[in-house]
Amino acid sequence: MTPPTSPANVSRSLPTLLLVLTVFGPISMDLYLPALPALSVDLGAVTSVAQLTVTACLVGLAAGQLVAGPVSDRFGRRGVLLAGTVAYIVTSALCAVSPTVELLVLARLVQGIAGGVGIVIAQAAGRDIYSGGALIRFYGRLTVVGGFAAIVGPLLGGLLNTITDWRGLFAFLAAIGAGILVTTCVVFRETLPLGQRTRGGFAYAVRDFGSLLADRVFVGAILTQGFLYAALFAYLSGATFVFQDIYGLSAQQYALAFGLNSAGFMTFGYLAGRASESWSVPGTLAVGVVFAGVGAVSLLTCGWAGAPLWVVIVSFFALVGGVAVSSPPATTLALSGYPQLAGTASSLMGMVRFGLGAIAAPLVGVAGATSILPLGAVTTIAVLLAGATALVLVDRSATTTPTQAVPPIPVKVNQ
Repeated sequence: MTPPTSPANVSRSLPTLLLVLTVFGPISMDLYLPALPALSVDLGAVTSVAQLTVTACLVGLAAGQLVAGPVSDRFGRRGVLLAGTVAYIVTSALCAVSPTVELLVLARLVQGIAGGVGIVIAQAAGRDIYSGGALIRFYGRLTVVGGFAAIVGPLLGGLLNTITDWRGLFAFLAAIGAGILVTTCVVFRETLPLGQRTRGGFAYAVRDFGSLLADRVFVGAILTQGFLYAALFAYLSGATFVFQDIYGLSAQQYALAFGLNSAGFMTFGYLAGRASESWSVPGTLAVGVVFAGVGAVSLLTCGWAGAPLWVVIVSFFALVGGVAVSSPPATTLALSGYPQLAGTASSLMGMVRFGLGAIAAPLVGVAGATSILPLGAVTTIAVLLAGATALVLVDRSATTTPTQAVPPIPVKVNQ
C-alpha cells in the first residue's frame, strides 16, 4: 500500500480549499438562524415545527456523509465532491422558493445530504495528504474554520436579514455553493491514487464498516464526539429562541452573542490541536468533556432558577468551548489509524455527529420558546453520555496513532 500523498505533491491552495469545504455544514446551519423566528411566523409554523428545518438538515448531513465516504474511497474524492456541490446549489435555491414549511423541511434534508459531501471529503482528503503531527494540526485547523464559519454565518445572516428575508438567505447559500464549485474545479486535484482505492460493492463496504466498528478506540471516539455534538446542535437549535424570545435580543444582538461563543470555539479548537500534538490526545479529549459538562450543568441550573443574560452567555461559551477542545483529539483517534479507509471512517464519524445532533435538536423546543430548561436538560444528558462513553470505550493509553483492534481489509482497485 502506497503512503498518503505528500502535501508537496498537491496544489498549495488545496489545504485551504479543504478548510473552506468544512463551512458547508456550519453555514447551512447558521446563516438563517437569526431569521428562524420570522420564518416560523411567515410559514405559520410553531416553534417545534420550524426547528424541524434544522433537524432535517442535520439528518441530511449525517446521511450524506455516510454515503459519500465509502463512495469516495472507491471512486476518488474529486468527482464525488463536484456532484455534491452541484446538488447543494440546486437544493439551496429550492429552499429559497419553498411555499410551505413541509417543502422547506424536505429541501433542507436534501441540502444537508449534499452539504455532507463537502465535510467528509475535507476530512478524508486531509487524511490522504497528511500524517502524524501534521494530521493533528490539520484537524485542529478544521475545528477553527468550523468555528469561524459559525461566527460568519449568524453575523452575516443578521446583517443580511436587515435587507432581505429568510428566502434571500437561502439564495445567498446557493451563491456560496457556486463559488465553492468554481474553486473546486480549478484547485482540487484527485488526492486518492487509483492504487489506494477500495474495490467491490455493497459487500465490501459492509466489511469495511465492520472492521471499523470492531475497533474499541474508533467506536469510543466517534460516540464521544457524537454525544458532544448532540449538545452542540441542541445549542444551535435553541440559542436563537433563548436570546431573542426569552431575553429580547434583536437579530443583530443575537448574532453578536452567538459570534462571541463561536470565537471561543475557534480559540479552543486551535489550542486543542496544539495540546493533542504536544501533550496527550486522550487527555485533551477528557478536558473537553469536562469543560462542556460545566457549561451544560450551568445551563440546567439557569433553567431551574433563572439567571441574567451574562450567565447564560458564559454557560454557552463553556459548552461550545468544550466541544471544540474535544474535536481534534477525537477526530485524530478515529481516523489516524485508517489511511486506506479515510472516507469510510470519516463518514461514520459524521453520521454519528449529525445523527445524534438531529435527535437532540428538536427536543429543546418541547416547552415552546419560553424556557431554557429543556435546552439545559438535553445538553447535560448528552455531555454525561459523552463522558461515560469516553471512560468505557476510549483506551486511556491510546496515542496519537491508535492501535487498530481489527485491521482494515487491504484491497486495491483493478488497474
